[in-house]
Amino acid sequence: MIRLALLPVALLLAWPRPAAAQDARAPVSVALREPDAFAPADSARATWVPTVSSLIIPGSGQLLMGQERGAIYLVVEAFLIARFFRFYGEGSRESDRYRELAFTVARAPFSPAVLDTAFTYFEKLQDFRESGPFDTDPGPDLVPPLDERTFNGSIWALARQTFFANPDSLPDPSSPQYQRALGFYRRRAVGQNFLWSWRDAGLEQDLFRQSIQRSDEAFRRATTQLGLLLVNHLLSAIDAFITTRVTGNRRSVDLGSTVRYRGDGSGLDWYMTVQIGF
Repeated sequence: MIRLALLPVALLLAWPRPAAAQDARAPVSVALREPDAFAPADSARATWVPTVSSLIIPGSGQLLMGQERGAIYLVVEAFLIARFFRFYGEGSRESDRYRELAFTVARAPFSPAVLDTAFTYFEKLQDFRESGPFDTDPGPDLVPPLDERTFNGSIWALARQTFFANPDSLPDPSSPQYQRALGFYRRRAVGQNFLWSWRDAGLEQDLFRQSIQRSDEAFRRATTQLGLLLVNHLLSAIDAFITTRVTGNRRSVDLGSTVRYRGDGSGLDWYMTVQIGF
């Protein structure tokens, strides 16, 4: 029994100790490290984490690596976003203004339904003073207008030039050529709910044109800001990727185990360390 009780003491005395630390009070450490098995994966993640972060939020990858220039990308991002909303809002206000002019002035004489339509329709309102009637025959047959100064009249003229051998000579209304021309006109002419006239409203038509131009310009600038935002994201991501590759600033996962003699010689202490860094 005495031999068994002395066995732990013998093992403690047999514990390997450095030559320079023969004193029982001197700490001795044995480190068990195992980061190498994870180094390749961690290195790859360290490259892509800042890159993806900067792609999503410009500058964030640089800031993760402790680089102050990441703030520049963030400032540029905020500036471009603010300009986008500014120009988009301006374009929307001008769009509402020219639509209101079209409805309350140009379309008002025809008691139109409150309907919106494609932007190309509003472009025609600035090019033509009047739409012209859709049908000049009060009967069941569709008879397009002949006044080419109006929008509908110009569409019927284009249909005649496209399908008739002689645009100035109308074929039999039952002929295939006439029916094809009539179908062309129906698809492109302005119907009853969208007829317009700027007669005696030349000033309003000028304001209408100006609103369309301002709206177009504002939306073009807003689109430009979106393009610049994309460029800012890409540049920040490329910057972060190149930085991680060139400087070797990679994320590491370091696991360690340490066994030390206590300074007062009273026993052993065991430590485990985990270090994660970029």
